Amino acid sequence: MLYREQIDKSRVPAHVAIIMDGNGRWAKQRGQIRSFGHQAGAETVHIIAEEAACLGVKYLTLYTFSTENWNRPVDEVAALMSLLMDSIEEEIFMKNNISFRIIGDTQKLPAEVLERLNQCIERTSINTGMCLILALSYSSKWELTEAVKQIATKVQDGKLAIENIDDKVISANLSTHFMPDPDLLIRTGGEIRLSNYLLWQCAYSELYFCDTFWPDFREEEFCKAIYDYQQRERRFGKTSEQI
Repeated sequence: MLYREQIDKSRVPAHVAIIMDGNGRWAKQRGQIRSFGHQAGAETVHIIAEEAACLGVKYLTLYTFSTENWNRPVDEVAALMSLLMDSIEEEIFMKNNISFRIIGDTQKLPAEVLERLNQCIERTSINTGMCLILALSYSSKWELTEAVKQIATKVQDGKLAIENIDDKVISANLSTHFMPDPDLLIRTGGEIRLSNYLLWQCAYSELYFCDTFWPDFREEEFCKAIYDYQQRERRFGKTSEQI
């Protein structure tokens, strides 16, 4: 069965988040160093971004580099930063009418990498199609901690009353405030955990795990995840009869 042909285009998830896992193991299977897998994974990003935009996904958020990833070997981190600069191809964004954003503790990024990313953000801001978001130097615990600090400061300054703090206020102070919560979260590579990724935002997301390593994750596999999502009943705490 070709899953792309089975997808209901009227019910494509507005926001898909992906944990792109398995680059290192994919490279190891081939007797290569981990950076070889990251390079292959970057090519998959281009492929899936174009497919998502074509299907009508509005937001695609990719877990690219976590705050914990700074603990990896120095040479691997350096290779990842270099790859990040090289793989941001504005032509792909412009050709597919995709805008670009980043979330995370970006001040930790090398200056030249951050400058390159900001240039792409500015130049693609005119695009009106899908928004591609890279989560860089990101973790949910960092994000929630920052949100608590921002809210506490507003209370301290008399700009917010404690009794007015609710889930909407918290969401408005997260780095993802400009987009809806993910409808679908996909994790490749065989692991079954969220790894500190969009924990607040994924409270009601549909979760999809597959064994395919990210460099081998192609259009049909992505469509399979979308198709699987469309077979589920999303109740948000209600009964089937109430939907």
